[in-house]
Amino acid sequence: MIEKRAGRAGTTAQQCRVTVCRGCCCGDAAKLPGIDHAGQIPRLRAALGDAAPVRASDCLDVCDQANVIVVQPSPAGRAAGGRPVWLGLVNDDDALADIAAWIRAGGPGIAEPPGVLDLYAFTVSRRVREQLES
Repeated sequence: MIEKRAGRAGTTAQQCRVTVCRGCCCGDAAKLPGIDHAGQIPRLRAALGDAAPVRASDCLDVCDQANVIVVQPSPAGRAAGGRPVWLGLVNDDDALADIAAWIRAGGPGIAEPPGVLDLYAFTVSRRVREQLES
């Protein structure tokens, strides 16, 4: 289940929302050694500034893709056809920077993601997808 977090100052319901998995495998140094898991969320928040809130979740049930980040479109992005984008194997700061730049530009439905994010994007089952959206 998703851990609900209070909104940060300056965020609104008109923004993208970012969910970072921190369940059984994502954020686990035993599974993914050599990665600063504890610093990943603060670095993403710093890179996004007030562009979007970032929340941590329990396991999103796609452990083979650790570390997972889901970018949900803003209401305007959803109206323009944007849907949540699931990004896996996000294990370096360059990927975080690309994700943050895309979200600052508007995210799903508003801005085209940098081409490199195609390497991270994956499709999840409807069951997993519905769990995040509930």
